[in-house]
Amino acid sequence: MYKAFKMKLYPGMEQEYEKRHNELWQEMKDMIHEYGGSNYSIFLDPETLTLFGTIEIVDEQKWSESADTAINRKWWDFMKDVMETNPDNSPVSKDLNLVFHLD
Repeated sequence: MYKAFKMKLYPGMEQEYEKRHNELWQEMKDMIHEYGGSNYSIFLDPETLTLFGTIEIVDEQKWSESADTAINRKWWDFMKDVMETNPDNSPVSKDLNLVFHLD
């Protein structure tokens, strides 16, 4: 199952966002895999600062449980200064609907 979503960076934070993801903590990588995530990519539209993420997940329920892990909460706290976030520091994120797929 594929998931796609969009988020938004703050102006001037493009390089910092990329740097932090290039240095993604091993604990985050492990958690993503443990909760059924793989083939995770994030793309940036530099004109709008919109981030587009795609990830393959095994199960929607299991994936949603990853939000409540300590390492995920720590990551959200770490990222709150570079992107739009909710009061709990989770990224403001909007799911996107799949309209076409080709293997």
